[in-house]
Amino acid sequence: MAEGWLTNKNIVVIGGTGGIGLSSARAFVVQGARVVVVGRRQETCDEAQEVLGDKGIAVCGDATQPSTAENAIQTCVEQWGSFHGLYHVAGGSGRRMGDGPLHELTAEGWNKTFELNLTSLMLSNQAAVRWLLQHKKEGTLLNISSVLGAYPSPVHFATHAYAACKSAVMGFTRSLAAFYAKDNIRVNCLAPALVETPMAKRAARDETILSFIKTKQPLDGGRIGQPADMDGLACYFMSDYSRFTTGQIIYVDGGWSVSEGQL
Repeated sequence: MAEGWLTNKNIVVIGGTGGIGLSSARAFVVQGARVVVVGRRQETCDEAQEVLGDKGIAVCGDATQPSTAENAIQTCVEQWGSFHGLYHVAGGSGRRMGDGPLHELTAEGWNKTFELNLTSLMLSNQAAVRWLLQHKKEGTLLNISSVLGAYPSPVHFATHAYAACKSAVMGFTRSLAAFYAKDNIRVNCLAPALVETPMAKRAARDETILSFIKTKQPLDGGRIGQPADMDGLACYFMSDYSRFTTGQIIYVDGGWSVSEGQL
């Protein structure tokens, strides 16, 4: 990818201080953008700030709170002069909170998983759309879903609240895309399979799951995905090259969605 795809673009990344979010934020900066990244912990914010240098601002905030995305966008505008796009990466497994197969799923697990993965995304998308409409600007939103939202894995990845959330992200994205196309606000979605992030530690250390991944994600030797595997598409969707593309769900899954996988 040639440098300069995102020259003069100002982008907010919710969940941008680690994993997929930080990898893409770094790629945005390489392509000429300036970024505001949001994370929950001061330690990861400090690390992200060091990585991004003077082209980025890392701020701490809880994505499930309505003010977090609003404040990040305002920081972006105050620091860089405008706001052009939002990338929502924040989310995670609800397994520790009670997510699992339906017969084991707790009400708290359901609610907390939805808050973490869907409410946070709704709030960030809402803040972005409101700002763009208020200022009569076109812009782009990119959301992260999961291959599990459409292609389940019942033996190894049976967290039903998480799957419901990620399926909802796809429907939510397409519904927004349809409604706001007239305003030149584009909304698209990436759906990765298993990616090596802190959330994936359980799976990444399980030899049985790794053996399954060999045939379920057969590209490039049957490996776990890396955060950087999302960078190219993230840059595309945040750039003007995607100005005629909206409502799309793109699977970045190493072949998961088209492979049977051998148990």
